Amino acid sequence: MLSGKNLVITGCLQGIGKETLRVFAENRANVFACAFQQDAEYENFCAELARRNSVQITPVYFDMMDQASIKEAAKVIQKSKMEIHGLVNIAGINKDAFFNMVTYQDMIDTFQVNFFSQIVFTQYIVKLMQRYKTRGSIVFTSSITAFDGNEGQVVYGASKAALVGAMKSMALELGGAGIRVNCVAPGVITSPMTEKLGESLLEEKVKRMDIPRLGAACEVADTYMFLMSELSSHISGQVLRVDGGM
Repeated sequence: MLSGKNLVITGCLQGIGKETLRVFAENRANVFACAFQQDAEYENFCAELARRNSVQITPVYFDMMDQASIKEAAKVIQKSKMEIHGLVNIAGINKDAFFNMVTYQDMIDTFQVNFFSQIVFTQYIVKLMQRYKTRGSIVFTSSITAFDGNEGQVVYGASKAALVGAMKSMALELGGAGIRVNCVAPGVITSPMTEKLGESLLEEKVKRMDIPRLGAACEVADTYMFLMSELSSHISGQVLRVDGGM
């Protein structure tokens, strides 16, 4: 489904991001696989994935708290002189705290990673796409918390809601250039993040789903793949919830 496309994914070191990298490679995309820090196991994973699927996977490392680091990562992608067809923003953080316990620094850090850095990095990638006049797709990762709320996630939910607002305006601005912009809003997905939740809390959330089970990372990855492919060529400005009907 992605044969011949050169795509950028952030947050590839683990969880949904790593699974999305695998799915994209198996569907024949070349990927700039962005991660927070260099890791030998991760580099081996990328090399083996590239070899097995006859694609190019380029690890790119940057710190989303550091504007200079973000710019350098964009330069690495630019220097490849490859036409870029899309970007999936997956990287993010979650600092759970009840409303009265949230600190100012928590707010700054969460919005820096979940919103500000993603907008800045996307600006760099979109400029590359516009340079080559590439029709393509940008996807942000929101959350059902942005729409439904969740105790202890006031700031996280707000940062994910901000992405939806930005996405809507970006879709209007970039649509004329053939660049689609959408959001995916995962629900409760089996990942390192959900492993921190208690079993009773997970059971309670599952009971609220039409499909009563935790989602799998591959199911979110498949949704990203759909939005990167030509199957979604007339979809823009939308939020796709992957939540089992929660």
